[in-house]
Formats: sequence, structure tokens, C-alpha cells
Amino acid sequence: MTDDKLEPAAESGDVDPAEIEPTAVELDESVAGESDLVGAIESGTAAEESEARSPSMYKRVLVPALLGVLLVASAAFASWIYFSEHRPDSQTSERVAADVLKAASEGTVALLSYSPESLDKDFANAKSYLTGDFLNYYTQFTNDIVTPAAKQKNVKTTAQIARSSDKDAAAVSQLKPDSAEVLLFINQNTTSKENPDGAFAASSVKVGLTKVDGRWLISTFDPV
Repeated sequence: MTDDKLEPAAESGDVDPAEIEPTAVELDESVAGESDLVGAIESGTAAEESEARSPSMYKRVLVPALLGVLLVASAAFASWIYFSEHRPDSQTSERVAADVLKAASEGTVALLSYSPESLDKDFANAKSYLTGDFLNYYTQFTNDIVTPAAKQKNVKTTAQIARSSDKDAAAVSQLKPDSAEVLLFINQNTTSKENPDGAFAASSVKVGLTKVDGRWLISTFDPV
């Protein structure tokens, strides 16, 4: 077997490799054409950048941005006006809420705590936390009902606000500049001649308060 057998025989339809290989001139022309194309692209890009930096472009970009800032500022100002001028609780604060809770808690304890030995003092103290129609009701009720029963049956009651997680079980449910509503949970113990060991009761009340001459006073007292 010789080397001649390894070479394939030329066929009549084969293309001369020289015909498909580009010449140096053709490559130069191609490169030159590509260079012209690159130059045209660069020129076009520079023109576009120049146009993009034109005053009209800045105007198109800056005007909407400025309008957006103005709209945001207007919305913020409108929100401030609403919350500071129109919301009913705009004049309230955490400090006011604390004052309301204190007045409701102290007043409720005073209302529900009394002893036959100091009825007049106890009732006078309780009434200092009250106002309006509820003050009138409490005065009549203690005079007509509580005082005779407490003296005759030696009734004594002590009340305190229930505790939950080392905090009073009390919460402000509504707070306005001149009125408020507080929910309280109360523990009360009552002793008498019939039951000297005492009877324990747990309850909850909704206490309404009104601001009178700078003080928060109880105006309603409703079990819930």
C-alpha cells in the first residue's frame, strides 16, 4: 500500500481553494469598510449624545421631576394639615392618655371602696372624682341605699384595679380633647356581719370621663 492511495481522487466538481480564500486586497477593503462603519457608528453616537445633552432634553427630564417633588411636598403638607387641624384627637398625647388612665383608676377605686367607720369621708373622696349627672346619681344612691346598709350590716368594701403582667388591666378605648373612655378590670372584696370572711368579685367597667377645668372627671360608669 502506497501514499498515493491515501490521497482522495480529484473530482471534476471540486472548487479550487484559491477561489474561496480572500485576497489581501479584499481583506484590506473589508477592514476599510468596517472602519468606515465603526466611524459612522461613533459619529452617530456622538450626535445622539450631543442631542441628549441639549436644553430641550434637560427640560423634558427636569420638569417632570420638579413636578413630582412639588406633588410630594403638597401631599405631605395636606397630610400635616389634616392630622394637626382636623383629626378629633389631634390635641391628645401619651401624657394625656396617662392622665386619663390615672383619673379613671383612682376614681373607680374610690367609688367602690368604703367602710362603715368612715362613710362620709369615703363618699366625699369619691365624689371629688365625679361630675355631671353621674355625680348627682352617686350622691343620691349613697345617701339612700349604701349608707343605711353599710351601717346596719357593717358592710365594708375594698377595690383595686386588676393586674396583668405587672401592669394594671386598664386601657384607653377613646380619647378626645375634652372626653375619654377607659376600660377597667376590677377586683373587689366585700365583708359584712353575715360574711366576715369576705366575698371576692371580679368585674369590668367602662368609665367615661369629661375634662372640667383642666381635670378629668368620671361622668359615666357602666358595667360591661
